[in-house]
Amino acid sequence: MSAAKDFAVMGWCPGALRPMMSGDGLVVRVRPRGGRLTQAQAAGVAAAAAAHGNGLIDLSSRGNVQLRGVSEATHGPLIDDLRAFDLIDADAQAEARRNVLVTPFSDAGTDDLAARLGQALGDAPALPAKFGFAVDCGPAPVMQDIAADIRLERAADGGLILRCDGSEFGARVSDAEAPALAIALAQWFVDAGGVTDGRGRMAALAWRGLLPAGILAGTVRPATAAASPAPGLVAQGALVGFAFGQMQADTLTALAALGDLRVTPWRMLLVEGLRVLPDIAGLIVTPDDPLRRVMACTGAPGCLQAHGPVRDLARKLAPQLAEGQLLHVSGCAKGCAHPTRADVTLVASPQGFDLIQGGCAQDAADIRGLTTAQVIAKGSF
Repeated sequence: MSAAKDFAVMGWCPGALRPMMSGDGLVVRVRPRGGRLTQAQAAGVAAAAAAHGNGLIDLSSRGNVQLRGVSEATHGPLIDDLRAFDLIDADAQAEARRNVLVTPFSDAGTDDLAARLGQALGDAPALPAKFGFAVDCGPAPVMQDIAADIRLERAADGGLILRCDGSEFGARVSDAEAPALAIALAQWFVDAGGVTDGRGRMAALAWRGLLPAGILAGTVRPATAAASPAPGLVAQGALVGFAFGQMQADTLTALAALGDLRVTPWRMLLVEGLRVLPDIAGLIVTPDDPLRRVMACTGAPGCLQAHGPVRDLARKLAPQLAEGQLLHVSGCAKGCAHPTRADVTLVASPQGFDLIQGGCAQDAADIRGLTTAQVIAKGSF
């Protein structure tokens, strides 16, 4: 028997101009252009979060920044403040269309390519709300495990390729033609019947054996993916993480004072050019921090669909996990924080916690209705 699926699938993500109501108010998602925040922009986001929300800031798996606790009354002033830092699109439609994830390890050429792709999206067909693009053009792909429908990557020889999610191969493209061909691939997706009831993903077509032909046909494998980044010093600066991807506005203010920031899809921030790990409370700065072994959503009361609080439990369980083990604690069977498999998944339900070994939140439970005390008493998984 699977976990109780008494949750609603919204089919769209919040934006800044189209926020989503949650248990602690409106969630306002800001999409930094090219995944970058200047020092002034980051400080401005922090100030706006404190002035118009509850001061909590989330990092999403799409490389975006979410401000929580915003009210209907404060939403307008918040948008005005963010617009002053060039963080707001002309309208909600343009905002939703600009769903481009850029590798945080990019160079000037990659940043320029991402900017040109963003401009080209004005000519894109109507696409599902969650349909996205990834510009992953560093020496090796680092975002292959991150959801994206159309990918710009490097082949082993350094050449640029355009690849459908779900396909092993990409089409060789030049830097100049890449944005236009990415839009052509999006049009192919629509023409191939990829959109159903306003939803759809590229990988679903690939799994059905539907792949583009001609100049969009994939013939080249991407370069071997690099290892998933971890907190610490890297060539581009300092990567810092946060428990459950959430920080206080004061933390972002302190980081903004250290340098420009890149927002990553691993719920970490890259402080560009920093050569010493920052000494700021609440940061995860080492790969072996136990909190990196747990994933947990907002839970109750912050999420209207959650059956109970989850993050305090996740914190308590983190030290009990072996290195390399991953625990997902979810407020409902939707599994937003980690939609894929984990070594152990705990799903809150009206009867307690359901335990799933080696699966995801929507899989059949191995044990149902555990109390919080029973979960903690297990000691290990």
